[in-house]
Amino acid sequence: MSPATASAVVPGAAVARGAGGGLPTVIGGCPAFLTASVRRAVRAGGNWQAVADRVAGVLRNQFPSPAILTRERLAGDPAGYQTHLLHAEPDGSFSVTVMVWLPGQQTPVHDHLAWCVTAVMQGTEYEEIFAPGADGLRVIARNCNPVGAVSAFAPPGDIHRVRNNGTGVAVSMHVYGTDISRVGSSIRREYRYPGQ
Repeated sequence: MSPATASAVVPGAAVARGAGGGLPTVIGGCPAFLTASVRRAVRAGGNWQAVADRVAGVLRNQFPSPAILTRERLAGDPAGYQTHLLHAEPDGSFSVTVMVWLPGQQTPVHDHLAWCVTAVMQGTEYEEIFAPGADGLRVIARNCNPVGAVSAFAPPGDIHRVRNNGTGVAVSMHVYGTDISRVGSSIRREYRYPGQ
């Protein structure tokens, strides 16, 4: 199976952009105590999975509320799931985003530039995890992630697709080991997969 061309903007996703449609801009709203805790976890060092696991511990202990977004941003967008950039660490070591998903919205099958930690804040997110095989990608896990679910992963082994199969709005926080305001997206590569 051949991978699709890497893209800085995910089709079907609406990302808050800077003036003239450039890179995403920080809208703010990330609690200072959460940013400080993530910063400490990142600066403790180690390989990407170790960092992701520490950041996951931060989110489990300081679980965010969807109320960090305005009512308007929590409403979602019928054109595609939305990514709101709340914080970009000045040294480029991490970003904090919140994604808002209307029913039926999903990502493409993709992998990432760096480690990632997700926390489901509202609704339920369904995730398929893939592994490369001789005949292309194969699904190796299907997860139903309810409110409170926190997941940590790092390349390699980070190919997945996320969707909102529910009837209400789903909201999740994503902390990435890269600066989304500089690179545009956490996605490294999109993959073709049947049913996409």
